[in-house]
Amino acid sequence: MPTISMFYGMIIQMYWDDHAPPHFHVTYGENKATVTIRDLTIGEGDLPRRAKQLVLDWAELHQEELLADWDLCQVNQHPKPIDALR
Repeated sequence: MPTISMFYGMIIQMYWDDHAPPHFHVTYGENKATVTIRDLTIGEGDLPRRAKQLVLDWAELHQEELLADWDLCQVNQHPKPIDALR
């Protein structure tokens, strides 16, 4: 599973050829969640409140890049790195 970004202890990844809807995976310590890209909601799992807000803010800033990476992963190509939240 390619890592596309890392910030504040959060690891953002996408699986190759993953199921719809377009989403990414977040790991933060022992917590794991998926975030749906189009509506920026938590799909599965959960994150602490502050981590959830940071990752959703980051995803809003990079929504188009995330969708482009999703398309690359659907055809088993390596996604492009996305800048970390600063």
